[in-house]
Amino acid sequence: MKPPLFEYVRVSSVDEALDRLTELGDEAKVLAGGQSLVPLLSLRLANPAYLVDINRVGDLSHIANGPVVRLGALSRHRDVERSGLVAQSHPLLSATVKYIGHIAIRNRGTIGGSVAHADPAAELPTLLVALDGEIEARSSRGVRTLAAAEFFEGFLTTALEPDELLTEVRFPVLAAGTGWSIQEFSRRNGDFGVVTVVVTVAVDSAGRISEARISFGGVASTAVRASSAESALVGQTPSAELWKSAAHEAASSLDPSGDLHGTPQYRRHLAGVLTERALVEAHGRVEEG
Repeated sequence: MKPPLFEYVRVSSVDEALDRLTELGDEAKVLAGGQSLVPLLSLRLANPAYLVDINRVGDLSHIANGPVVRLGALSRHRDVERSGLVAQSHPLLSATVKYIGHIAIRNRGTIGGSVAHADPAAELPTLLVALDGEIEARSSRGVRTLAAAEFFEGFLTTALEPDELLTEVRFPVLAAGTGWSIQEFSRRNGDFGVVTVVVTVAVDSAGRISEARISFGGVASTAVRASSAESALVGQTPSAELWKSAAHEAASSLDPSGDLHGTPQYRRHLAGVLTERALVEAHGRVEEG
């Protein structure tokens, strides 16, 4: 299939991009890696009058370390996957990126594009919601920093305004001694996950759980946290029975829809199975130090 007609606009700086987005408004779409947008154009599910190509904006490709790992919107998935800095400072982020599509997709796909596309089954939104990450957006009116929970509003829908450009995504680094796990089930390697689970677990000096985070992708119109299960874990002593009950609590709180890949009941069951595995693996990493 062929995409609809559009006018191609190439920019070479953030300021130029913002000027064009201000001028063109909601008739424009930003083109970065194109791994999500181009298929939507070909299927006529997107019909912008203008494509603003930001691939030549060099200062949006940074990978920086600190209390948070800061990724420029044009950072390619493959560059993040192969980054020694990311692997050392944020192994959960490094592991998560490996689940995104195939290598050919990761070579072109961008961090900002994946986050702005806001597919509820995508891995990066699920991780951002789990970690309370942040998204930076710029416009000619200034700079906004949005929490992941407010940024993702619904299916393929974000809080970005038509004249805003997503410029940076921030992933908080896990505290020392925190265990983590990402579990995903997909029909084939490289497909979107039917269900994805991201878990982190921290344990205090008495051996009790001091913090737990459980985030799901693929079970709602956005990535969601299992807040009740997280609260039930805090203060408890780790055990196989605890992981099983917490996983059941987390899955029971979900109300997924059904599609060709699974009924609501199947997705809920799968979420419970993956959560239990993730909790076991995350706590295992704590014990390994």
